[in-house]
Amino acid sequence: MAARDNSKPYIPVAGGADDGWSKEGQATATCYCGAVQLAFACLVYPADNTDKPQPTQPPGLVDTFVCHCTDCRKITASMFATNFIVADTHLKHLRGQETLKSFSQSKTIASGKAMTNYFCSTCGSLMYRIGEMFPGHSILRTGTVDDFSLHETKLKPRFEIYTKDRVGWLQGGTNMEQVNGSAYTPKRPGLSEL
Repeated sequence: MAARDNSKPYIPVAGGADDGWSKEGQATATCYCGAVQLAFACLVYPADNTDKPQPTQPPGLVDTFVCHCTDCRKITASMFATNFIVADTHLKHLRGQETLKSFSQSKTIASGKAMTNYFCSTCGSLMYRIGEMFPGHSILRTGTVDDFSLHETKLKPRFEIYTKDRVGWLQGGTNMEQVNGSAYTPKRPGLSEL
C-alpha cells in the first residue's frame, strides 16, 4: 500500500459529517453526527514571506499532546486522548454551539481548578475542554479534525503526559517527550502527581 501524501488535505467521510475543510490557514473539527462544527485558525505568515498564511501554527496552535490521565481515559471511553490546545481568539463555532452540553468538575483535576467538557448532545462527541487554569484557551480532540493529514503533520503530538497512568501494553509514542504527570499545571496539595 502506498503512503498517503500528507502535504495535501485528506478529508474522508466519517459519520454524518461531509463538509469539513482545510484551507488558507484554517481547518474544521466536526462531531460524529455533523451537528457541531468548529473552525480553528492561525494567520501567521511563514518566514519565506509568501502571501499564504500557514494553518495551525503559533500563536493559534499552542501545543499538541497525548494524555493518559484517568479523566481522559474515562471521558473518551478509551486508553488515552490525543489533544491540541488552541487560543480562543483562533477558534470559531461554525454551527451547533447551542447543541453542545457541558459537564464540569474539579475533584480529579491536578490544579484543583474546574475543567469543563463540551459534548455534542446528539452524538456525544467530546469536542473540547476548557480549564480554569488555562483562560483564553480550549483543548480540542485531534480525532474531531476533519483533515486527517493534519493528524500526521501539524497536529502530531509533541509529548505524552500522565505516562504513569498509561496501560502497560501500550508503548510510548515515537519522538514524543514523555512526562510522568502534567506538563502544564502545578501539583495541587494532596494529589501526588495527578
